Amino acid sequence: MRFLRPVAAIAALTLLAGATDPNNPTCPAEPDWGPAKAMALTPRVVDGAHVLVAEGIIDSTLPQRLKEAIDKDDQLAEIWMRSRGGDARAGNEAGKIIRSFPGMVTRIPAGWTCFSACNFLFMGGDRRFVDDGGFFMVHMFTHTGDREAIYLAAEEGTAETVRLIADIEQQSALLASEDNDFLIRMGVSRKLLTDIMYRQQAVKTADNPSTRYCLSQEEVRRYNVVPEERAG
Repeated sequence: MRFLRPVAAIAALTLLAGATDPNNPTCPAEPDWGPAKAMALTPRVVDGAHVLVAEGIIDSTLPQRLKEAIDKDDQLAEIWMRSRGGDARAGNEAGKIIRSFPGMVTRIPAGWTCFSACNFLFMGGDRRFVDDGGFFMVHMFTHTGDREAIYLAAEEGTAETVRLIADIEQQSALLASEDNDFLIRMGVSRKLLTDIMYRQQAVKTADNPSTRYCLSQEEVRRYNVVPEERAG
């Protein structure tokens, strides 16, 4: 199979030399993770190859829409993606759908960012590429992002606080189990979770404002996000 080199690579040198996020120094200051609306799936032909461009927020309708889009084109070779994330479980399911199509390539082109639930979508590829200047951006998946709910529970008293903490613990444990299962299925090292994702702050604090991490080219290979034997 011939793998594409996206025309967006022209922007790579500019991006690599650009500003970084002072709070998340491995990442760009202004990530290009696509439009702030439900993920669009746009078929294109690039250098004679059929590509599906997936860009936007992952919602509960994505798995079915993605399957339909792939089914429509038996010549589809690659799925290019940029997204700020969205529904984690929908991203997980959509990644499994991609994996059900043998040989499907997923790619993060130069200048684009795949964050949060998009990670699952990307890892669904049978072959995976993060082009130079593309960003596989991760954080710690958590159910504690709604700080207002926590503050309110604390104000309402001990019983409500305990209930909320118990719910957070249960949901986070389930999500962690799902994360591990997904990585095993996709052939990605589980150390991606322990070494990188779970070491990020769930919520920004004054002492530690970093909540995101962008893997380097060496790291995407070390953790088999991009399989070494298939890279290139």
